[in-house]
Amino acid sequence: MSARLLALDSSTDVLAVAVAGDERPWLREVQGGAAASSRIIGLALEGLAACGLQVSQLDAVAFAAGPGAFTGLRCACAVAQGLAFAARKPVLPIDSLMVVAEAARVELGAAGSDLWATMDARMDEIYAAHYLRDAGRWRVAVAPALYTLDALAQRWAAAPPRALAGNAKAVFGERLQAPAAVIAPAALPRAGALLALAQRALADGAAVDAAHALPLYLRDKVALTTAERAAARAVAAPRA
Repeated sequence: MSARLLALDSSTDVLAVAVAGDERPWLREVQGGAAASSRIIGLALEGLAACGLQVSQLDAVAFAAGPGAFTGLRCACAVAQGLAFAARKPVLPIDSLMVVAEAARVELGAAGSDLWATMDARMDEIYAAHYLRDAGRWRVAVAPALYTLDALAQRWAAAPPRALAGNAKAVFGERLQAPAAVIAPAALPRAGALLALAQRALADGAAVDAAHALPLYLRDKVALTTAERAAARAVAAPRA
């Protein structure tokens, strides 16, 4: 029997919440971003009620730990910690880019067993990681990292990606070159993918004490100064 889980993801502009009970899983995706903090607890409680569960009946609480939006990561982590701590349950931190990979695998089938997951990191940068799937499990070939477009192009020069998932291609267009790659749709349902990874993580013994759950931040600097923004605009501006 599958574990009883609550899973939360506010690492992107989409807020995803999933609950696994004794019957079919409850999955919801709504607009997140700035609204995530005001909606996440309500959706979590709605999902638990729909599955006839109390927090105390869960086996664990999972959350997308990053990389992703700074405020969104903190939001999901704090809610997961709070609920798990109050109910004395463990927490499952889930790699946000692996969620992208899992969602793409469902869409792409066999072509999605070797792929790069990429997400727009703003500030003209990309979060990216390379995953391989074998025997029903994901293996991290290249760990999540923050790249400039040039740095990612250099990494891909020797070994171009076979498949590409996430929103980076849609955001950067031809600036992100991966001509031989199968491209997964930019927006794929995340809640089910998050829940599947959480089930696997719990089975693999990846749960941690709620007090030790932390987001994965790949960028220490989250904003540009006025001068830096002006310099970036000057570089991006077309030359006469």
